[in-house]
Amino acid sequence: MSQIDPHKKRLTRITCAEHITPFLRQEVETLGYEIQEEDHVAVHIGATLEDCLRLNLHLRTAHHTLWLLTRFRCPSLNALAKEASSFPWEELIPNDSYFTITSNIEHHSIDNTMYPNLVLKDMIVDRINAKTGARPDTGPDRSSVVIHLVWKNDRAWIYLNTNGIRLADRGYRKMPHDAPMRETLAAAVLMGMGYDGSTPLVNPMCGSGTLAIEAALIAAGRAPGLLRSDASCLHTMLDLDDSYIEMRKEARKSKPVFKDPMPIIATDNNPRAIEAAMKNAKTAGVEHLIDFEACDFADTQIPQLDEGQAGHVILNPEYGLRLGETDALKETYADIGDFFKARCKGYTGHVFTGSRALSYEIGLKTARRQIFFNAQIECRLLSYELYHGSRKNKPATNQDEHNEHDKHRPL
Repeated sequence: MSQIDPHKKRLTRITCAEHITPFLRQEVETLGYEIQEEDHVAVHIGATLEDCLRLNLHLRTAHHTLWLLTRFRCPSLNALAKEASSFPWEELIPNDSYFTITSNIEHHSIDNTMYPNLVLKDMIVDRINAKTGARPDTGPDRSSVVIHLVWKNDRAWIYLNTNGIRLADRGYRKMPHDAPMRETLAAAVLMGMGYDGSTPLVNPMCGSGTLAIEAALIAAGRAPGLLRSDASCLHTMLDLDDSYIEMRKEARKSKPVFKDPMPIIATDNNPRAIEAAMKNAKTAGVEHLIDFEACDFADTQIPQLDEGQAGHVILNPEYGLRLGETDALKETYADIGDFFKARCKGYTGHVFTGSRALSYEIGLKTARRQIFFNAQIECRLLSYELYHGSRKNKPATNQDEHNEHDKHRPL
């Protein structure tokens, strides 16, 4: 009888980018799972492999879902080799298949992670060869079985990476534009804004359309993983194919979160960006939910809100670190503030930026600041309540005081 039961709950680590854990926790709990533990880049639950496949279909902010295979005390490479050689890999990895090793290692004796990876790979291959008379191939490709090693201090955990290729790679972004926002980050930003599909969303400077497309997927109630038909754990010897087919059928039956779809408007002054965004939206199956237009952001048509209705305007301008220089962008940020004041009354305005200096040029009092990381760049989602009437028309001296006060606060 196999020692690896895919229907048995095991400790499962679901990873994400820094500062996104609260949104990931919200998603996981909404899907009905109890969080056992969390840290700054992951939550932990008890899950079967079928649970992992379901999570991979529906999670918007996760990077990887890691199903624990074994954990042990690991003071040295010899200990790693001993424990790895005793695990029944022949019950997990077909001897005529392919697998890769990834790792996260923090141990005083290791200054090059290729050595633990190589030791683990050799022990797996030798064990399978000894038990079956044949050995699988290995390499860097994550499209087949992916084994993930975590070694910290004197403890080690070996996981099956159930998705393999990052969950952020939805599969719809066939035509990326300059410095596109990662899909999982876009989903987290939308959640941070409070967007749920019940209000209009306007996205000037849309680039290749990631924010607008992720918003449309949320509004449509569509599982973000449906465009991916494969998963790492499907390449194991564990029988999961039928379950996964049924999950995907069920996910396709999803309906919009709200009966009447609210407008999603995406604009960019670069016609090539709009062309890319439209093609990406078509691949994602949400092109009918988004109105695209090539125009300057200041000319974007803002839907009029009904009394009591809310709405969101989100811009992700360049911030001088990769695509533009700070001085050249000051006018753009000042124009964003003018655009908010003149055109977006009644909405909540949002700017996602990695530049504290440029954010001051917007000239408005922030209602909320949230930290995110775009790759290695620490960014802020800055939110502005764009009131009708008196709250906006404060004396200039008060606004000057707010702005001066903001300069001495972190974004």
